[in-house]
Amino acid sequence: MRENRLRRLWRDGKKTVNGWLGIPSSFSAELMAHQGYESITVDMQHGVVDYATMVEMLQAISTTDTVPMVRVPWREPGIVMKTLDAGAYGIICPMVSSREEAEELVVWGRYPPRGTRSFGPIRASLYAGSDYGRHANAEVLLLAMIETRGGVENLDDILSVEGLDGVYIGPADLSLALGYGAGFDREEPEILEVITRIAERARAHGKFAGIHTMSPAYARRMWDLGFHFVSLMTDARILANATAALLAELRGGAAEAEKGY
Repeated sequence: MRENRLRRLWRDGKKTVNGWLGIPSSFSAELMAHQGYESITVDMQHGVVDYATMVEMLQAISTTDTVPMVRVPWREPGIVMKTLDAGAYGIICPMVSSREEAEELVVWGRYPPRGTRSFGPIRASLYAGSDYGRHANAEVLLLAMIETRGGVENLDDILSVEGLDGVYIGPADLSLALGYGAGFDREEPEILEVITRIAERARAHGKFAGIHTMSPAYARRMWDLGFHFVSLMTDARILANATAALLAELRGGAAEAEKGY
């Protein structure tokens, strides 16, 4: 089976960057995958990506050695299993608030005897290899999103679930849960304390931890706090920001030219 190189990189102490895709385009996914990310996540929860398009995006990512991951739309066994069958090497599952919900994710995402995942890796076996069924439990990553007050309160119970590989922070929902407005790259002491604790407790349990960020500077801070990987912005935000900057530079330059500078 094709190696999930994220596991090796993280265990070797390497920090990685995860791309985030919400634009429903296989070409956009292919373009992003060729930029040097160690992994890329197709967002089916808040992006505008449906299942068929997600499969095409995974195929596009497969033109590189970038690890393909998917954030599923909800904690539901059908979509978890079907996404894994499509060749996702990592599942990010939203709104995990208790040990029981984390255990459900493991049950849905692992083949027997560890779980109850139904066998039918229709594309996964093409991407990963014909021996996928024998090694998938050891290679596929299952990550629970910590973004609710319950998830924070039950953090150690969640992290103690056997078969769960780690946790991923959704800062916007976490901020809302803690009584703040939705947002990223938070500086409020209470939110930073929770973020720091999640990274520390994940490492104490021997689990991986990731977080979504919106700037390289904040992403580096999260690496320094102990996070194994960071997501940096989204494809849509990168496109919007770059376009706005180019237009501002062009129009600003045109205005200066008109003044004779």
